[in-house]
Amino acid sequence: MSQAARITADSLPLRFESATYRKVTLRIVPFLFLCYFAAYLDRINVAFAKLQMLDELKFSEQVYAFGASVFFIGYVLVEVPSNIVLHRVGARLWIARIMITWGLLSGAMIFVRTPLSFYILRFLLGVAEAGFIPGVLLYLTYWYPARWRGRITAIFLTAIPMSSILGGPISGWILKAVSGAHGLSGWQWLFLIETIPSLVLGVVTLFYLDDHVASAKWLNDAEKQLIGRNIADEDRKKEDFSNLSVAFRTPRVWLLGLIYFGIVSSIYLNSFWVPTIIKQTGVADPLAIGLLTAIPYIAAVIAMIVVNASADRLRERRWHTLVPCLATALGFVLVAWAGGGIAMAMVGLVAAVAGALSAQAAFWSLPAAFLGGAAAAAGIALINSLGNLAGFTTNNIVGWLAALTHSNAVSLSVFAALMVLSGLLVLAIPARFVNK
Repeated sequence: MSQAARITADSLPLRFESATYRKVTLRIVPFLFLCYFAAYLDRINVAFAKLQMLDELKFSEQVYAFGASVFFIGYVLVEVPSNIVLHRVGARLWIARIMITWGLLSGAMIFVRTPLSFYILRFLLGVAEAGFIPGVLLYLTYWYPARWRGRITAIFLTAIPMSSILGGPISGWILKAVSGAHGLSGWQWLFLIETIPSLVLGVVTLFYLDDHVASAKWLNDAEKQLIGRNIADEDRKKEDFSNLSVAFRTPRVWLLGLIYFGIVSSIYLNSFWVPTIIKQTGVADPLAIGLLTAIPYIAAVIAMIVVNASADRLRERRWHTLVPCLATALGFVLVAWAGGGIAMAMVGLVAAVAGALSAQAAFWSLPAAFLGGAAAAAGIALINSLGNLAGFTTNNIVGWLAALTHSNAVSLSVFAALMVLSGLLVLAIPARFVNK
């Protein structure tokens, strides 16, 4: 056989693998992306509803901060058991259940009249949504080995910035254009309209998603064998985490939870406070605020894909998490020093938003690299739960400091320091466990 013929023969398995994973990606990733887009839109549209809701219902900033954050109490309480149920009953049924119940509860926000009703519905929304993100992250480990998973996770998680790129202007337009129609305020229409995608996608999930590779009728036998072999080969290289309880006894899992707490703090500071920060620079029109909010998230989409494609190519995970953490910290400092100037504030927000979301996408390659089996379901959910405690603490700290100092500069500086700490802690995880 000639050298050219040997090269062609050797390249056939690689081309077959690339074609197989391209087929898998086109089948499941866009759909999961749409589901997360709807989920995140339902989670953060309260930041835009706030622009009208507080004045109409006479809620204080502290009431908003607690209501926005109480979501995460319900979320954290149910996260681990929800992911264990998903692992046992299958992603199709459980993700559909999650989406339909959170859609109904998000739509019910139109009935909020008192702080107590606001708190109750936000808490129940957290309970309903718990398990979605760790469930999808676990689901991706059924299909992709580590060398593919970084960029795939990044593409899935770009639903967060896309929900702000598209959701920001749409939310601003709804608040402005349909306020008062049929006796409903703009913020009520916002909750009502933006709950529809979640309900529709929840029903579609029952018919579209496959629980495992073996049940995917759209794959042929050779493709199923390739994916199954790749996942089995990777699982054999992991430590023995077949026992569910091992995830709770592993120090690296708790360390990752602490690191993720810092990253999530920054993400939620951005998600819930960017519209307010822009408004404080003198921009008053809701549609203009929505359009300006989209700019940092456009940068984030690009950064997430570039950073995580680089991490997959170089098989390096730690520095690809650390550097975006430091970029986020720098962004917060720039916003704190902006002094009400829109130009510097926007530069800082671009760095903060793109950095935090790139760090999040890179981070999720770390636990999947050494957790397997039932422990992956519990471990990923535990890490996500610890991280999402930040959703409760962040909003309350920012709200309290804003009321105390009449400025966001102090809270931005606090969270900049927290991001630096999270980034440095990543280096405490030995490279041999995660650089795969």
